[in-house]
Amino acid sequence: MNRESFRPGPLSEVHYEAADAGWTVVFVRDLGHPPEKVWDALTDPEQLAEWSPFVPDRDLGGVGDATLTMIDGETREDVSSQVLRAERPVLLEYSWDTDVLRWELEATGTGTRLTLRHTLRDRSWIPMVTAGWHLCLDVAEHLLDGDPVGPIRGGEAKNFGWAELRTAYAAKLDLPDA
Repeated sequence: MNRESFRPGPLSEVHYEAADAGWTVVFVRDLGHPPEKVWDALTDPEQLAEWSPFVPDRDLGGVGDATLTMIDGETREDVSSQVLRAERPVLLEYSWDTDVLRWELEATGTGTRLTLRHTLRDRSWIPMVTAGWHLCLDVAEHLLDGDPVGPIRGGEAKNFGWAELRTAYAAKLDLPDA
């Protein structure tokens, strides 16, 4: 796919729930690839560099400390992280500053059902976070399909429908659009 013609796909299955540390966004996506291949896209730094909002300093497939480098154009910001659980190829959980990301992979007849549970403190961030993950996972799906479009993150996401996704997810989740 030509990067300029990339557009986000339809809204994903999503909801949110109260959590001890704030709120958890539950984002579900079906991918047409086996869990092992999806696991590699979630843990391998080279693959993460092609779709994620950050690049880790190591493979995330093992428990322990890590640094996630956030990228927004030329701006880089290192964020402390800790991989809490890594059960190949079904469960990956790590901190991202004060947030916690839990990736659950379930084999299906046609590939993998990916469930991302992103726990954050501030409810007002839910539409923004959901729009961001939507774009990232659309890009990841292209990468998995062998049709990479390159990472879309930071301010550049606004050129690829992020604001419209934020508004649509706010409406879908009955939340204010910040």
